[in-house]
Amino acid sequence: MEKQRIILSENIEQELTTTIGMCEHDRIFLLVDTTTEQLCTPLLKHIEALRNIPHIIIGATDTHKTLDTLAQVWTALGQGGATRHSLLINLGGGMVTDLGGFAASTFKRGINYVNIPTTLLSMVDASVGGKTGINFNGLKNEIGVFNSAHTVILDTEFLRTLDHENICSGYAEMLKHGLISNRENWAELVNFDLDHVDYKHLQDMVATSVAIKEQVVTEDPLEKGIRKALNLGHTVGHAFESLALQQNRPVLHGYAVAWGLVCELYLSAIKTGFPHDALYQTVQFIRENYGRFDIDCKQYPTIIELMTHDKKNTAGIINFTLLGDIGDIRINQTATHQEIEEALDFFREG
Repeated sequence: MEKQRIILSENIEQELTTTIGMCEHDRIFLLVDTTTEQLCTPLLKHIEALRNIPHIIIGATDTHKTLDTLAQVWTALGQGGATRHSLLINLGGGMVTDLGGFAASTFKRGINYVNIPTTLLSMVDASVGGKTGINFNGLKNEIGVFNSAHTVILDTEFLRTLDHENICSGYAEMLKHGLISNRENWAELVNFDLDHVDYKHLQDMVATSVAIKEQVVTEDPLEKGIRKALNLGHTVGHAFESLALQQNRPVLHGYAVAWGLVCELYLSAIKTGFPHDALYQTVQFIRENYGRFDIDCKQYPTIIELMTHDKKNTAGIINFTLLGDIGDIRINQTATHQEIEEALDFFREG
């Protein structure tokens, strides 16, 4: 998998024009959802290279990250005369960049694509690392491929279009990156005021967070080893997210990850010696900013069953990424059902 260009942009017109010039293309298509079409495309209207190009508009939110929506994008590309030399620009959050990347990777066996993430979550997580895909059969990101965008352009001006909940959602992935890096990064993150966002400071933190992920992905592009560090919080978090979808009460991905971090840091404390001061400081930050996901003990079997479908598992054994300390990553860890239930108890009551 080729390494993608990642640009922290100060001038999106210049960066995108240069990028388009670097990509062989006969036609350009812009993929957006209904939200980014309204809020974000106006920020690009002055860019000459994008004048009069077709917009493919899909439904917003993760409920549209489906095979039907993927087919809609393929159909629009085909009807618009796209060839294997065309270029797809994905403008949106993680749902758009994941699904758009998958559409581009499979249309005519693969066309070039560029990601312009517009949410904090997609900037620090979904648009970096070459993972593409859709949800399928009630499971998160069940179908997809590894295939990097030609370029990812990060422009934090788009963050000003976000509501508080979407800032918090993306910030959960940044908190995860801090936990797998070092105490300095982690401390900066748990002391940041999410109720009064300093966007200039946040831009610098985004650059740090992306660099952490990029380093991990470069070492292990196909998730055979250390890239599993990026799954911290996700084994439980994806189960929470899938349960919420099943119950028709969808939650933002970052909120599910934050709640998953509470459970998996508890497992880290009891199994791999994660320090209690860092556990409680992180959990307090999550409680204050993300609240709680309402579950009861009768749902534990369902949550554990959902964990068994996680892509990191081997032979049905639930696989966790845990920490011995901040930055001390322990991949390929397991836990008994009793230990998982204890972690869920801690999540509900701690």
